[in-house]
Amino acid sequence: MKQRHPFVLRSLPYSFRVGIALLTITLLGGYIVSGLHLSWHYDNRDEEPGLTMNDIIGAYHGVQAPSPLVAALESGHPEDLSDPERNAMLEWLRGDRLSQDYDNLDLGENAPSEIIAFNCLDCHTRTATGEQSFPSVPLEYWDDIQSIAYSKDIQPAGENIVAMSQHAHAPTMAIILIVLGWLTVCTRFWKGLTGLILMVAAAGLLVDMAGWWITRDIAEFAYAVVIGG
Repeated sequence: MKQRHPFVLRSLPYSFRVGIALLTITLLGGYIVSGLHLSWHYDNRDEEPGLTMNDIIGAYHGVQAPSPLVAALESGHPEDLSDPERNAMLEWLRGDRLSQDYDNLDLGENAPSEIIAFNCLDCHTRTATGEQSFPSVPLEYWDDIQSIAYSKDIQPAGENIVAMSQHAHAPTMAIILIVLGWLTVCTRFWKGLTGLILMVAAAGLLVDMAGWWITRDIAEFAYAVVIGG
């Protein structure tokens, strides 16, 4: 008995194949825009420019980190800072009036701007030189200081938000992968390669979707979300 020739895309009318190609291009464009949207959506959650892993971890797990200034002061830097001045700086950084009290004249010599000017600017200016200087961490102006003054407290999205997003994304993306897998089977591409690509994509989608929930308890799993996604 003569074996029936398997269905292939090239057996379809030309207009049909063009339509599939245009839809695939549209789908690719949609994924590119989705990537941009994700970058913009998660960007700057940690108040650092650009999309960082802290942004991703913060979205799914949450991030709590003291400000670099607090960490430096608590570690005893600078060494010659008096205890009253150190306590005044820590009290200011742990309060909720950072910008208002930075150069508050009512605080006199205990104003943070005054303490920083007398104790830090020998090393922390853009033109500082010497072994102990840190021109890469200037403390001359409030605009310099505010980026390292605030503690980070990024709260993750609520479970209802994650569920609402996933109930739309998981079925849709799985169906898209099934359709794309079926289309590649109907081409002349090597089936072993297309099968491997489909398997990797499906595994990545599963890891990505599961990672939304696992990362809530295990922050390090955010890396799997990024790789799977």
